[in-house]
Amino acid sequence: MWHPLFSAALRHPHLLAEHAANYGALVREELATATHGVVARLIAGAVAAVSALTALCLTGTAVMLGVLHAQFSWVLVAVPGAALVLAVLGAWIALRPASFHGFDDLGAQFQADVRALRALQERRHG
Repeated sequence: MWHPLFSAALRHPHLLAEHAANYGALVREELATATHGVVARLIAGAVAAVSALTALCLTGTAVMLGVLHAQFSWVLVAVPGAALVLAVLGAWIALRPASFHGFDDLGAQFQADVRALRALQERRHG
C-alpha cells in the first residue's frame, strides 16, 4: 500500500519533474517581484540622501553669495530649492508603505497541492 503520491511518481516521473520545475519558476517570479521593490526603494533612498546633501551645500553657498554681494537673487533660492524638492520626492518614494504580498501565489499553489493530495487519499481510502 503506497501513498498515492509515490504511486503517481513511480508511474509518471515526468509529471513530478514538471511540477517541481513549475514550482521553481513560480519561486523565481516571486523573488523577482520582491527584489524589484527593494531595489527601487534603495535607489530612491540614495537619490534622497544625495539630493538632501546637495541641497544643504547649495543653501550654504547661496547664503555666502547673498551676503558677499549684499543683494537677493531668486536663483539663490531656486537652485537649492530644486535639490530639496528632489530629496523630498526620493524620500517619499523610499518611505511609502509597501504593497508587496510576498509569495502569496506560491502559498496558494502549495495549499492547492495539499488539498489535491488529501482528496486523492480520501478517495482511495473512502
